[in-house]
Amino acid sequence: MQKTKDKNGSALVLVVMSLALLAILGSGMLTAGYGARRNALRQKNETISRLSAEAGYEKALFWMSQQEDMLSSLADGVDGTTGTLDFPGGSCSYEIEFFSFVGSRPVYQITSVGTSGSFSRTVKVLVVQATSGWDMGLCRVPDGSFSTSEVYFANNEIIDMPVNINNYGDNPDNRDIYIQGHPEFLQRVGMGESRYTGGGSDKYHSVMNCFDGGIAFDQPDNKITNAASVQTKVNRFEESTKTEYTFTPTADAPVDNPNPAVQLEFYVEDGIGKVRITNNCTVVGFKQDSDSKTLDFKIKPGTGGNQFERYDIYAYHYMPADAEDTGERSVHDIEDTYVSQSIAGKESVEGGQIFVNGNVVIGGDKTAHNGDQVVKGRITVVATGNIWIADAVKVDGDHDDDGEPSMDNPNVLGLIAQGVIKVVDPGMSGYSSGGTNNYPGPPEDEIDWGGSDGGHGGNGGHGGNGGHGGNGGHGGNGGWDDFWDDFWDDFWGDDDDDDDGDDDDDDEEESSFEYVPIGRSDGSQEYDRYLPDPMVIEAALTAGGGGWGAENVRRSPYGGRKEANGNQDDLIVRGTISEAIRGVVGKIDGDGYSKCYYFDERLLEGILPGDIWLQGKFFPTPAGWHDYRAEN
Repeated sequence: MQKTKDKNGSALVLVVMSLALLAILGSGMLTAGYGARRNALRQKNETISRLSAEAGYEKALFWMSQQEDMLSSLADGVDGTTGTLDFPGGSCSYEIEFFSFVGSRPVYQITSVGTSGSFSRTVKVLVVQATSGWDMGLCRVPDGSFSTSEVYFANNEIIDMPVNINNYGDNPDNRDIYIQGHPEFLQRVGMGESRYTGGGSDKYHSVMNCFDGGIAFDQPDNKITNAASVQTKVNRFEESTKTEYTFTPTADAPVDNPNPAVQLEFYVEDGIGKVRITNNCTVVGFKQDSDSKTLDFKIKPGTGGNQFERYDIYAYHYMPADAEDTGERSVHDIEDTYVSQSIAGKESVEGGQIFVNGNVVIGGDKTAHNGDQVVKGRITVVATGNIWIADAVKVDGDHDDDGEPSMDNPNVLGLIAQGVIKVVDPGMSGYSSGGTNNYPGPPEDEIDWGGSDGGHGGNGGHGGNGGHGGNGGHGGNGGWDDFWDDFWDDFWGDDDDDDDGDDDDDDEEESSFEYVPIGRSDGSQEYDRYLPDPMVIEAALTAGGGGWGAENVRRSPYGGRKEANGNQDDLIVRGTISEAIRGVVGKIDGDGYSKCYYFDERLLEGILPGDIWLQGKFFPTPAGWHDYRAEN
């Protein structure tokens, strides 16, 4: 019995110990389960707070991309610089602020705080507006009032600059970049459209090997096609320009098709950058009488970029004869045009600004600048009309062996037009007799050209049966040396005999105008003008009302530029290009220019005190992303 009692006691102890152990294990499991649940809840709340903060950042970026001008939106306190978002289990609040300038480039700060439960996550990011080397609203050229045609990148072309092309929205959906053969894109290309059609077909499969720098799809459209966005930036530019460098020219010369303009000539004297400004010039324009005769179109205002119109291309221009006496023609140091912009107490670096409510002609004859326009300083020219380039334009300072401005070269030029930016045809202002690329000066109804059968354009007119000058030529058999001796005396009231067009008569009472040569003379005939080959443009080019290119490119049998060498010269751009729609540069059949474009990376830092970039995309600066968490 004693043994049985001992066994029963041992069993009871084991049962009690087992129950105790099970209780401990159960308690541990409950504790572990509670801890796991609590950790899971913490992780969930932390994840929701982080995602909420990032969602607020993305919302802020999207709002920024919709603004016509980000700096103006912040300065005007437009609704949307702050906001909140609610999500299942979380929420966020965000704020957009101006942070600082990096040179001339604005930097913005987005702060977004996401919360979930007791957790808070803050994302603070510094962002800048994207830039590109060559932005196109459309990779097409206007060829009529309501029509466009494709522009092809050709076999063996090398495009060594970033490219961005907006979504064309065509139906059926084809590629928005047009390729023949195997051109090489050495830097990144961004497309507004998707790689695939709505049916899932790959539009780019056959050309992907052309894009050595990679290609990105579904990119935000550049705002170069948004007239309101361009206007907002132009308004801000005008407001910040010094009054003495804000011009509204008038066209006072008694000619047909007058266009008001300001002529600018850049040069360097004694190591100082200069600009000679001539206000109230009269550009005599020429326009073909039907769409089918020309490739010179610009966007018709108010049509959203869907309609086009022929415009007056540059033929030649006059300035008032007394411009120097009245101060309408004067020389200024480029640094005199410098201003800076102040945003939220932060100031940009200084830069030059010239604003013209009208057109601009850049260039003159070689006497002022020894053959080229040379820019020393940092300056931007904005025109509400067109910018006509009448000579090579280069920046002063060091250049690399390949011709590019060196990265430490401080000299930069920006050209911004609400119309087009075009290289003029020097043959339009030539006075040599004969040929098919000459457009004589004053219209025939204002002067007797002394010819037996020619007159102004002869029987063919300008571009008629015989091109420029038709069957009659320019001036027929008249004597050109004697003609120019008498021309200024008879027409403009000039009493001197030096045939230079200058009025030396101090007693002259009636107003008169002087013909202003552009380009260069070939030495045998003062008024037989041409442009250099290669034609070099070192600038940031923005054409909001059309394209960048060359005027009077042949549309057979009409038009036809005057080249310096052979059938086609070289056009070299070292800078950036932004155009609402492609402009014609040359024709494969030999007229116009062969293009060579190079990206000037210095322009990524901007030119203006502020910005006039039109990209719709913003991205973080290097090391600009910061995030941290907090638990209440």
